[in-house]
Amino acid sequence: MSEIRKVAILGAGHGGCCAAADLTLRGYEVNLHSRSSGRLASLAGGITLRGVREGIAKPHLMTTDLKSVVEHVDLVMLVVPSIAHEYYAQALAPLLTPGMIVFLNPGHTGGALHFASSLAKANAPSVLLCETVTLTYICRMEGTTTVALYRETTNLRFAAIPAHQTQELVKRFRPIFPNLKPVAHVLETGLMNINAVIHPPGMLMNTGWIEYKNGDFLFYKEGITPAVARVIEAVDRERLAIGSKFNLLLPTFIDYFCEAGLTSEAARQSRSVYRAMQESHPNRTIKSPPSLNHRYLHEDVGYGLVPMVEFGRLANISTPTMESLITLSSIAQGVDYCREGLTLQQMNLEGLSIEELLKVVTEGNPARHKK
Repeated sequence: MSEIRKVAILGAGHGGCCAAADLTLRGYEVNLHSRSSGRLASLAGGITLRGVREGIAKPHLMTTDLKSVVEHVDLVMLVVPSIAHEYYAQALAPLLTPGMIVFLNPGHTGGALHFASSLAKANAPSVLLCETVTLTYICRMEGTTTVALYRETTNLRFAAIPAHQTQELVKRFRPIFPNLKPVAHVLETGLMNINAVIHPPGMLMNTGWIEYKNGDFLFYKEGITPAVARVIEAVDRERLAIGSKFNLLLPTFIDYFCEAGLTSEAARQSRSVYRAMQESHPNRTIKSPPSLNHRYLHEDVGYGLVPMVEFGRLANISTPTMESLITLSSIAQGVDYCREGLTLQQMNLEGLSIEELLKVVTEGNPARHKK
């Protein structure tokens, strides 16, 4: 079992810059990729990390040339929005070597399934593909070159596809990401996507405030009021019902929120999502997006709620709250998320039964991911 020392990080946003700075400062050799040469030029003097760990980090390589970024590395880690997964799968396919580790950090809902399908369509070699449910870091960019690391995510759900590879990868990742928690398979990580539970209600029910104030308020502490919290709870009940059909005993939103280090134990015991938001120390200073044109809708509806509803339909579970949020988001944004979001067809899983889908995620089924 080879040690991970050289890491390719694809994506130079909040999570990508935080990972690049943190791992560089911890002694790993990091190659950072962005599709924007301007973005990389702005980081030429280094990435300033503050918070849990501090320092100025200068990655080994920063370039738009994907080939040079992934050559001779031990790990390829994508820290990009879900909407970019298909692009990167196609771009990486001719560059990957058999047995390479490809880590979606995070995968969100259906990310690994979509990525696996896209790799197969591009005739990529067999790789070790895995995902977390959310970012390994709770962080935000503070300006162009400074990233604040509030804390590392604890009890972070992690799975590989097929599932029998999960334990091996957790062992290899332990020195670099010690907070990973292996779970049954990628349906479990996908259905633990709490961003899809919290962000769409928070955005839609604060639409007027977001547009009038250009997001100048605290999204979690001020935007999640008792009424918004009740909608979050309704979305969560539908998520749990979907999971039960796949034999998954998923934690509730509030339990996972606490396990991840995002709120207090007292808030968890109260069972109040509203209180959990009020007592979320890591999120307390995070402002709202400045407009609706943001990943909190594009990603968390199109690549969060849409695939959840798709899995729900496969399992014959009603999801009226999720569907209402998708419909309202589509109208507000002028985007047909049901068409442009992540569907079973895009994952090449259309027409499968529950048993067949479970076989894909646990044992792998390459025949389902061919042209």
